[in-house]
Amino acid sequence: MWLKSIRSASILLRDPIILLYLKSLMKKIYILPNLVTTANLVFGFVSILHAFRGEYNLACWFIIFGALCDSVDGRLARMARATSSFGVQYDSLSDLTSFGVAPGILLYTFAGTTLDRFGISATAFYAVCAALRLARFNVSTDESANSAKANKVRKGYFQGLPSPASATLIVTAVLMQSEFNLFGDSIMKYFMMGLSILLALLMVSNIPFPSFKEVNWRARGKVWILLIPVVIILAIIQAPEVTLFAIGYTYLVLSLFWAVGLYLRDKKQGATLANQT
Repeated sequence: MWLKSIRSASILLRDPIILLYLKSLMKKIYILPNLVTTANLVFGFVSILHAFRGEYNLACWFIIFGALCDSVDGRLARMARATSSFGVQYDSLSDLTSFGVAPGILLYTFAGTTLDRFGISATAFYAVCAALRLARFNVSTDESANSAKANKVRKGYFQGLPSPASATLIVTAVLMQSEFNLFGDSIMKYFMMGLSILLALLMVSNIPFPSFKEVNWRARGKVWILLIPVVIILAIIQAPEVTLFAIGYTYLVLSLFWAVGLYLRDKKQGATLANQT
């Protein structure tokens, strides 16, 4: 009896319609990475709601939660070998909400409402540049992208400031201003608008920013290196606003200096090759 069932099953599997159906099932939506991406999207949406209510600290923290999810979903997909074009596009749409629209609305409600058209223009410009940054990233990772464009991206670097990093820089500035009132009201508004324009331009620039994807975290090192993340975690627990602000802007400044060094090195190597020929 069971032999007949096996034969019938093998016959069904040879049917072209059944084979097409099975192939379509293989193109499934991978659950775990996309659940994390969904959490990122929800955090961005909740951040927008809190910004409209004037609850700026909560809005900032939900964007940070979204950034944490964004740092995890891609790694989960690669570990589970569950990468897909659907996941890439879904991740970009979620990033646009959490790191483009949500920070733009946060900036406008926090500092731009009394600046009229300038406040609208500056925050809208930020959201547009975030969308352009994400679209360029998708094109650069697509296999159909032309090689000339792909060669512009250095291995181990992002092309332009990543949108999650840019959003984190904005929210840490908002948290610092809310907590310590660093600037007066009028100065703060123009400072925030200027910061949004600067970060927007950095997102669509060709400046290389380290991605740390090439770092071998499993390599053996000295014991004291393990103390670094411990100290960072303790500092975040003790003073989260100050610690995240310091980490974010240290990354920004050092990356810009490093980019200048790379540019000068490449220029020197180009001049050396020209002299040799």
